[in-house]
Amino acid sequence: METLRSEYYLGLRQTTDPHQLDIIIAEARCRYLAPVLYATELVGEVAPARPLGRNSFTLLYRFTDERQHVVTARGQTAIVTYDYARGTKKPIPNDVRSALERDGVDPKGEGW
Repeated sequence: METLRSEYYLGLRQTTDPHQLDIIIAEARCRYLAPVLYATELVGEVAPARPLGRNSFTLLYRFTDERQHVVTARGQTAIVTYDYARGTKKPIPNDVRSALERDGVDPKGEGW
């Protein structure tokens, strides 16, 4: 989930520099749904959940064993946009908000 989250969010910020991350994790959950044997390749997906908050949003995660056509795990993280210099939360930047809204999914739909 960490890799998916970082790559997705850095893409929204149009950078590969992890020092540009302006988010902090408030909560993380993962539910394991099916056993996964060592060395099994999984496909991981990430999408923002609708609706967004003023300074927070939720990312949803889904892991699928493509060979078995089985969703093996689902997760979610509550994320707060954060000003590390001031040590306080901050509003979601407008460009990021637009991208999150564009990519947003219904958390109850499509197997999320």
